[in-house]
Amino acid sequence: MEIVQKYGLWVLKILAALAFLGAGAMKLIGNPDMVAVFEAVGLGQWFRYLTGVIEVGGAILLFVPGLQLFGSGILAITMAGAVAAHLLILGPSAIPALVLLVIVSLIAYAHRPAVS
Repeated sequence: MEIVQKYGLWVLKILAALAFLGAGAMKLIGNPDMVAVFEAVGLGQWFRYLTGVIEVGGAILLFVPGLQLFGSGILAITMAGAVAAHLLILGPSAIPALVLLVIVSLIAYAHRPAVS
């Protein structure tokens, strides 16, 4: 069972990192679809850049010893915001953001501090 947990966690980290590196890069390079999404949200394009930096940085932190909880935590908060944005403003489906929220939440749970 321990081997499943160990390698399962690695699979989740790799999947999350690929998703967030790709999405973050699209935001940072100014992909027209991302520009339009953040225009619809109405907070300005600075928020697209901030979100891109958080996504790329968080994806990297998933593999930095001692910072995995922080990385997965900031990604979970970001995805909670994405779910809310899809439900309240963007539509049509919040499912991809919700799936990523669950994945990074599982990663965060796996890296929670041990309680004595």
